[in-house]
Amino acid sequence: MNSDKKIYFASDFHLGVPDKKSSLEREKRIVRWLDQIKGSAEEIWLLGDLFDFWFEYKTVAPRGYVRFLGKLAEITDSGIPIHVFTGNHDMWIFDYLPEATGITLHKEPLTREWDNKKFLIGHGDGLGPGDHGYKFIKKVFANKLCQWAFKWIHPDVGIGIANFFSGRSRVANDDYDKIYLGDDKEWLAIYAKERLKEEHFDYFIFGHRHLPIDIEVGPNSRYINLGEWIKYNTYAIFDGKSLTMKSFESD
Repeated sequence: MNSDKKIYFASDFHLGVPDKKSSLEREKRIVRWLDQIKGSAEEIWLLGDLFDFWFEYKTVAPRGYVRFLGKLAEITDSGIPIHVFTGNHDMWIFDYLPEATGITLHKEPLTREWDNKKFLIGHGDGLGPGDHGYKFIKKVFANKLCQWAFKWIHPDVGIGIANFFSGRSRVANDDYDKIYLGDDKEWLAIYAKERLKEEHFDYFIFGHRHLPIDIEVGPNSRYINLGEWIKYNTYAIFDGKSLTMKSFESD
């Protein structure tokens, strides 16, 4: 890493909910954050669920988000890499977003090393024990035949159906998202501890959970969950020596 540069991580913007007004306010806040960090960013990592629902038809993409998408393109055009993971709400990002904005798309967790610090980075969905229902549904959604079938539904109908079920999922998980469940019940913490038995990571960085979390999971190893931008506006910064969590425009 360049000594004066930083790596930034954020996740779970969920643009599109709960209504157009609040989503637009959140989008403008995210753009302000990107404007603030771009001067010191060596890389930017966005860990999924940037949209509450996203599906790219061959010639159609969801309306809106032009400020956010334009800012991504501006930053990548300036030479700063932006890495985006698909999440469980926007796993149907295909080639349009990378081509239009210049981002690098990832669909599975991956490892990176900066200044002798080893990271495991991903959205976090489907990792760890439990949640078998979702793991099955994820396989269905990732199936090429299912994706092919969905694209034949008119976008007004398909996106409407998806937004309905996305809202139901969010309501169902609202209480779960508010509290830390304990080391023995937090699936991603359990997953991190199991991975440490195989190899060392200094940092496990995930989204998906919605609750900002920063805990030790082993000797010199931390699990960081980035939280979300509906309530917390949290993000992480790695400066080459240490990683810190911050909240943008929050008390």
